[in-house]
Amino acid sequence: MYSLRPLFWLLLAVAAVQASVLSLQSPRFTILSSSAEQLRSEPLSVTQKPAPLTLGASDALKLTFQVLDKDEGKGVQPHQTFLRFYDEISGEEGIQPVRVTSGGKAKFELNMARPPASIPPTSAGIPLKVELIIGSFVHSPLKVELFELFLPESHPAPQHPDEASFHPLPPIHHTFRPEQKLPPRIISAVSAVLVLAPWVVLVGLWGHIRPSVPYLLSPSILPFIVTLGAFETLLVWYWVDLKLGQVLLYGGILSVFAALAGRQALATKGDLRVGRK
Repeated sequence: MYSLRPLFWLLLAVAAVQASVLSLQSPRFTILSSSAEQLRSEPLSVTQKPAPLTLGASDALKLTFQVLDKDEGKGVQPHQTFLRFYDEISGEEGIQPVRVTSGGKAKFELNMARPPASIPPTSAGIPLKVELIIGSFVHSPLKVELFELFLPESHPAPQHPDEASFHPLPPIHHTFRPEQKLPPRIISAVSAVLVLAPWVVLVGLWGHIRPSVPYLLSPSILPFIVTLGAFETLLVWYWVDLKLGQVLLYGGILSVFAALAGRQALATKGDLRVGRK
């Protein structure tokens, strides 16, 4: 199926090229004091900016202009019109909408006695760049740099009671314990001998007594031998992975079965076949 998307974009591009151009007629600014005394009043030029404007703490700035369709020479009402106050040092900006009548006439007033909250914070000696931006669906957009504006220095923002909670805290420095030191080899060897000594004694007694295998595997003796092997396995497991609390818990449970199995083994009557030399 033939796609209409390329044709749509082509028609959109043609419409953009043929869109009417907007222009400003009779742009003018006026600076008034708190007593309505006119301090400065000049027309504005689209191609050349005037000398920077300066407003006092109680002065007011009035801006008037008319938006025209350049081709037809008639006033039009664009869809969006606003002033952009931009601080090149801090990068902050503020947007103020401008109302435009159906005939294209616009009037804007900035009273420093009640400045809008959207004006960015100002520093002493640093001007704001003021731009006029106009957008329309049927006209090409218009952007004009009007003038530079010096405003009174902003007061510091009031401190919030919880402001200190959001300040960065000093970094936390962890002090790690030194690495574990291994004991001398002689101490490790002596400890190993002490641990293995009971097994040496047990093997020696086992060879002297020589109990019969059927007797050791009898139902009354085998559980006790299994519990003893379980104790040894628990100690090895503790050395490898378990913690002391787990060993005490498992050992306490295992000791109950070992005591019962040992009592049963001692109560069993049987004969040991003792070998003779």
